[in-house]
Amino acid sequence: MDLLSDFAPDPDGLSEALGRLVASFDAPAEAVTAPGDLDLPAGLPERGVGSREALRVLAGPVLDGAARLGAPGFFAHMDPPTPWVTWAAAQWTAALNQNLLHPDTAPVARELERRVVAWLAPAFGQDGGHLVPGSTVANLTALWVARDLHGVREVVASKAAHVSVRKAARLLGLPLREVDVDARQRMDAGALGDLSRSALVLTAGTTTTGAVDPLDCGKGAAWRHVDAAWAGPLVFSDRHRPLLAGVERADSVAVSAHKWLHQPKESALVLFADSRRAHATISFTSGYLAEPNVGVLGSHGAAAVPLLATLLAWGRDGVAAHIDHAMDLADRLADEIRDRDELELRHAPQTGVVLWRAPGRDPRAVRDRLTGAFVSVADLDGQTWLRSVAANPNADPERVVAAAIAALEHTAT
Repeated sequence: MDLLSDFAPDPDGLSEALGRLVASFDAPAEAVTAPGDLDLPAGLPERGVGSREALRVLAGPVLDGAARLGAPGFFAHMDPPTPWVTWAAAQWTAALNQNLLHPDTAPVARELERRVVAWLAPAFGQDGGHLVPGSTVANLTALWVARDLHGVREVVASKAAHVSVRKAARLLGLPLREVDVDARQRMDAGALGDLSRSALVLTAGTTTTGAVDPLDCGKGAAWRHVDAAWAGPLVFSDRHRPLLAGVERADSVAVSAHKWLHQPKESALVLFADSRRAHATISFTSGYLAEPNVGVLGSHGAAAVPLLATLLAWGRDGVAAHIDHAMDLADRLADEIRDRDELELRHAPQTGVVLWRAPGRDPRAVRDRLTGAFVSVADLDGQTWLRSVAANPNADPERVVAAAIAALEHTAT
């Protein structure tokens, strides 16, 4: 066995792997391998099959066993397809495996992350921050700073806030006070009460309905954090930026780049109005660290590279165009639903999230009978709705509605 050959580039092997990836996009979106069809050993093999054969074995399960997030009928979740430039950049970072924890292993990658944060933070009224794997970690990090820097004694959020806010409060030992919401799931700003010792979490794009809380409320709070995991990129659109009015006055903001910035998992940012003080509050040193370790993470890969590649390729205008297109898709879907007597729209979409149903029919049964289309479901106020999220630029609203109408013919009332 030649141990070192596994670490040298294999152009033919890489070319074959890339070819299989590209070819997989020609497969029908419905042809997804089921988990029970995996032809893999039950336990760790005693002898390996070699790198190329391993990829051949895994090509089916990995490439054919994935939902086609970019298929025209996919109008379901906050998980977008990724542009090809991120595939190339992510392959580079996987091959180089730099660890931003240590400057000597990632001298340029560290600067690239600083650069991408510097490009994005000002749009949210923030002066810096860092990358994290997702907004769950971003929310935890922001509330950690709020507790240790400003001595907050509770977390206040709406009842529609993301579950990660509850997780963060639990981990930080802070009580969570949940505030009522209106019919569209927006926070009732009149019910906030005393916030002088509170970290107020405002949501820009709730998971269920895409609602945006009044982001200028709670000015007396000890700390104001905006969870803009979903709707944050609206700030780059001239048409839709007003929906996030007030975000620039937050003390911290969370944004998931692996949602509306179309990045591979796991890519998000936690941003701060005063990042120097925030980072100093959550920095740790040790004898094996050349520089302080900031935040929750220890080892940290070069996740900024695919994001930087996308921003460089698209520019602000390109990001805005993709956001505007997504919002238009949601409006088109809403219009299609309104035009069908068999269907009901809960309310006009605010940030690309559409709730709809066929009155008198079980939404889950309708969803399960869809052919050539994919939607999710959500429970809200004791009712179940079909849920469509405009994350896929290739989504075809007309196809989705036509599939739903066809499914009604085979669904019991």
